[in-house]
Amino acid sequence: MHRWLIRMLRYIDVRVFYVFTALFVIPVCLILNPSRKIIFHYMRKRMQFGCLRSAWYTYLNHCLFAQVVIDKFAMYAGKRFEVKVVGYDAYLRLLEKPDAFVQLSSHIGNYEIAGYSLKADKKAFNALVYWGEKESVMKNRMFLFKDTHIRMIPVSPDMSHLFDINAALSKGEVVSIPADRIWGSPKKLVKYFLGGEASFPYGPFSIATMRSLDVVAVNVMKTAAKQYTIYITPLLYNKEANGKARIEELSDAYVKELEKMLGLYPTQWYNYFDFWHE
Repeated sequence: MHRWLIRMLRYIDVRVFYVFTALFVIPVCLILNPSRKIIFHYMRKRMQFGCLRSAWYTYLNHCLFAQVVIDKFAMYAGKRFEVKVVGYDAYLRLLEKPDAFVQLSSHIGNYEIAGYSLKADKKAFNALVYWGEKESVMKNRMFLFKDTHIRMIPVSPDMSHLFDINAALSKGEVVSIPADRIWGSPKKLVKYFLGGEASFPYGPFSIATMRSLDVVAVNVMKTAAKQYTIYITPLLYNKEANGKARIEELSDAYVKELEKMLGLYPTQWYNYFDFWHE
């Protein structure tokens, strides 16, 4: 199915697929999938929207998620999107430095577009990824990355990916880590996020602060049918503080930036599970 989708996207405009999914796929998903309750609750309790607006935004959220999935396969098919970058100067300054830095992502928008748009020509780029996806997805990612400095580090049950991350940072490279889901390790940080307590992984913040590295949050938000905006925001923390204080400051900065992005794009939250402690 993936291969056929890629073939069709070579010749058919993505907007045709958008309309098809919005009319025929998403309504069925909303009936059969419990994700509708999760997103409706997020809209009502976290974003403080009324019932009708929350219901409409729940539908839009699922439509937009379908669109970013379609866009990913469109990229595999050779299509390109218009990409605007906010904060690119700060990113370029970090690339000029000999030191490594950490890039924190989130499951909002379409982060994968950043991998095809932000060129780290002067540093190797290492992205922590979930290796359990379909073989066709992983093959297409590797094809698009073959002429870049991007390397994928799969998350391993035995935590061996931590050695790859440490090796990359030791060489002054860039490491990209999702910081809004707990992977493997049970260690977590409980943060007040959008009006309620939520768990964030301990690892990404510990990895960055242990070496006193510079950190940026990168979020890629869909702004039109064929357009994305990449937001690059330096996350500041006191590098002279003790280890625990550094982790708390950096994670607070990350959560604040995530809240800011969701304030601008509330329908692009794609964590389809009970994120808050309720």
